[in-house]
Amino acid sequence: MTAPLIRLQGICRDYPSGDEVLHVLRDIDLEIAQGEYVAVIGASGSGKSTLMNILGCLDRPSSGSYLLDGREVARLDPGELAALRREFFGFIFQRYHLLSEMTALGNVEVPAIYRGLSAEARRRKARGILDRLGMGERLDHRPGQLSGGQQQRVSIARALVNDARVILADEPTGALDSRSGEEVLAILDELNAEGRTVVIVTHDPKVAARARRVIEIADGRIVADRRGDAAAAPPPLATTAPARAAAPVLGRLAEALRMAVLAMRAHKLRSFLTMLGIIIGIASVVSVVALGEGSRQRVLSNISGLGTNTLQIYPGRDFGDMRSGRVTTLVMADAHALARQSYVASVSPTVSSSQTLRHGATELSAQISGVGEQYFDVAGITLTEGRAFDAGDVAAMSQGVVIDENTRSSLFGEGAPALGQVFMAGKVPLRVIGVAKVRQQGPGGSRNLTVYAPYTTVQARYLGTTSVSGLTLRVQDATDMALAEQSVTELLTRRHGTKDFFTINNDEIRQTITATTQTLTLLISAIAVISLLVGGIGVMNIMLVSVTERIGEIGLRMAVGARRADIRAQFLIEAVLVCIIGGVAGILAALGFGLVFERFSSDFTLVYSVLSMVAALVSSCGIGLVFGYLPAVSAARLDPVAALARD
Repeated sequence: MTAPLIRLQGICRDYPSGDEVLHVLRDIDLEIAQGEYVAVIGASGSGKSTLMNILGCLDRPSSGSYLLDGREVARLDPGELAALRREFFGFIFQRYHLLSEMTALGNVEVPAIYRGLSAEARRRKARGILDRLGMGERLDHRPGQLSGGQQQRVSIARALVNDARVILADEPTGALDSRSGEEVLAILDELNAEGRTVVIVTHDPKVAARARRVIEIADGRIVADRRGDAAAAPPPLATTAPARAAAPVLGRLAEALRMAVLAMRAHKLRSFLTMLGIIIGIASVVSVVALGEGSRQRVLSNISGLGTNTLQIYPGRDFGDMRSGRVTTLVMADAHALARQSYVASVSPTVSSSQTLRHGATELSAQISGVGEQYFDVAGITLTEGRAFDAGDVAAMSQGVVIDENTRSSLFGEGAPALGQVFMAGKVPLRVIGVAKVRQQGPGGSRNLTVYAPYTTVQARYLGTTSVSGLTLRVQDATDMALAEQSVTELLTRRHGTKDFFTINNDEIRQTITATTQTLTLLISAIAVISLLVGGIGVMNIMLVSVTERIGEIGLRMAVGARRADIRAQFLIEAVLVCIIGGVAGILAALGFGLVFERFSSDFTLVYSVLSMVAALVSSCGIGLVFGYLPAVSAARLDPVAALARD
């Protein structure tokens, strides 16, 4: 004797109800053979739907044994139960449970996706079943565009697409008019005639009369089991070969991605609000990095023009040394000795004297800076007109000088010609041979009016001494500034017999400013990262709300064979997709901010970093994964029957 396909022994199903226990099914013993057509009938609340849920592995009994094709269902893990729902059963629900975002053809394909059929194969099969059920002209219609009878036909086609051996129909005609109901019952008759086992749950005796076996349930117990006249044994049911193992993964991921896009399109405002936090965070991070890099490069450019690889040497032990004015050991011979060192690019002595300048009726106070011919290269001073003095001018104690633009405007008038003009500095006439850009900081920088003259001229005509008040040298670009400073100190200490001088390393200024810029950038970036985290929490909250809104969809997907991993993947992919799109939008917003910024700021440019953009996108993906994980796990842990009941 052939073993029954389904065997229930002592099945009970209890639910907690406050302090009491509600007994829905009690000691159910039932056997159903392959190819039977069974109707389960009973009043509302009798337990017939609970029995169907247990038969279809949507629910587990509280006690008892359920053998399905010789396998003990209680011993199966969630993945094996999903495989049974996917390949063994086909469900037809009273409320259809179709996915509103998908077409009729797309709804029918869903179980085949989880089984692993290729896109072409499942589309061909789904189209064929829909054609057979008279839905060939409605393939691209969404559920809202179909009548109740047409939606139920789509539900039947979905139950058949994986060649289910057992069709479980819960009140399949309950929401239909009599004509549509008759058409659905005729389809079930045909399916049973093909050899499929059909189990109908109904409260309508007329519907139950179509079956060859009627099981009546009352108060959770089987009270009657009536069989009709013996009928010819149905033909053996053909089964399809299992899909390749690699196919399901790719197909399910593609389906999850597609459903994520459909869900986002169906809830555009919610999706945008979810992305908004990510957009603001990513835009902030990218913009802050661009601002920081732009500031850093601007500062370095400004300092580079001042000669950041320069060392300044002054008499005395340090700033404020009261004896520095009496130290006369810093002389031109020191400059010549330094110029011979391999790490020195150029060197210039400096002396200074404050004098009153006179030209016509104009009198003003200015600083006369006596420097060498290499000073303009050392200090990075650029001339806008004329020329600088050369070694011949220095040797001849020339009275040809270079003035800055402030001095020209103050002495000769705004826009007046200066080259060749003669003016008095104290009692010494000087002639302008060049005009330099104003120096606001760095070597030689001053907000005062400045006149650059050969140091020999200043020594002879103003100071009457051969000592110098300082040396400024430019270090070769490839030389470490700290090492150069150490070498200069050692050389001059040997020459003077003692350390009666001190040095100023302008590279330290650059490093300090750069470090300050980086610190500010880091601080603002930290604020931007916090906004990213806030955006991520927003994503998690919205996704949790999405799980609550889509419980019915989750239950349906589990009913047609989706694994828990499939549900997790779907919600994770949706969260990641939201964050990626938000990340791209944030980057575009940051670039747009840069364009607007440049329109209002002509002397400052944001410098965008491709690395920061890539990091921002990676961060947005990470946020999607991290903050989408909890909603995804929450969705995957839902009980299929509970999810369907809450739809």
